[in-house]
Amino acid sequence: MRRLLPAAAAAALTVLLFAGCSMGSGSENSGVPEPAMPMPAEGGESGQSADEAAGDGDEGATASQSVITTGRMSITVDDPLAAAEEAAELAGDAGGRVESRTEQPGSGSSSPRAELVLRVPADELDAVVDELRGFGDVNGVTMNESDVTAQRKDLDARIEALGASVDRLEQLLAQAETITDLIAIESELTTRQAELDSLTQQRDWLVDQVDYSTLTVELITVETAPDTAPDDFWSGLAAGWAALVGFASALGVAIGVLLPWIAVLLVLAAIVVLVVVLATRGRRRATSASPPADPQAPAPSPDDERRA
Repeated sequence: MRRLLPAAAAAALTVLLFAGCSMGSGSENSGVPEPAMPMPAEGGESGQSADEAAGDGDEGATASQSVITTGRMSITVDDPLAAAEEAAELAGDAGGRVESRTEQPGSGSSSPRAELVLRVPADELDAVVDELRGFGDVNGVTMNESDVTAQRKDLDARIEALGASVDRLEQLLAQAETITDLIAIESELTTRQAELDSLTQQRDWLVDQVDYSTLTVELITVETAPDTAPDDFWSGLAAGWAALVGFASALGVAIGVLLPWIAVLLVLAAIVVLVVVLATRGRRRATSASPPADPQAPAPSPDDERRA
């Protein structure tokens, strides 16, 4: 009996230990909620109210968007060539560049004009447009925006996946043991690397279009500026008179161009007429010089013809 007492005590102690462990784990997994974090009060030590936090969220969403902005301006200026130089300097000062530039000096039949394609940082576009408005009279402004956020995210994801695939293939290439495996891995690695380079170029071009807006600026003079449609009798009369004057001017230019040709054609026609007249007179003189035949003379007999 005495021998059984220590064994029973040890068994009871073991049962108590297991019960305590199970209770401890149950208390750890119990649904007792932890004390909630205190909510920051408006204007408290957190430094931001609920409205400010919502505003920061909106700004983050806007910053993550990728938008391509393209625009066109037409401005009437006194000297298009000088204004083009100022526009190029304005784009350079804003951190942009001139992508293309076309200048046409004035001539007798055309007025001077210039056209520039400016690449301006997207955040400086509005300031540049405002500066260009001061060059002269603005005939028109057009702005277009295109959201390419989804396209940019898709390119980023594909570039990341292809980059990881290229890294794995490079590791396999280093571990290749046979010529067959080496050739197969190199071929696949070349294909993946070419596709990765192509996607990277597309992404870089897209990023450049997003970061730098494209603005086409047309600089013209008053003579080539578009006329507004007349809206009353007097403006219609003035427009009709201007059209008549323009038609008469164009007709005079056409006559001036054709006049030398008409003079040459008249000289050629006079020469042809003179040749025809001289030829006709020569025929008449030849006809009048030959003796006329006597209608009363007897006709020669057959015997005379034989004798002859």
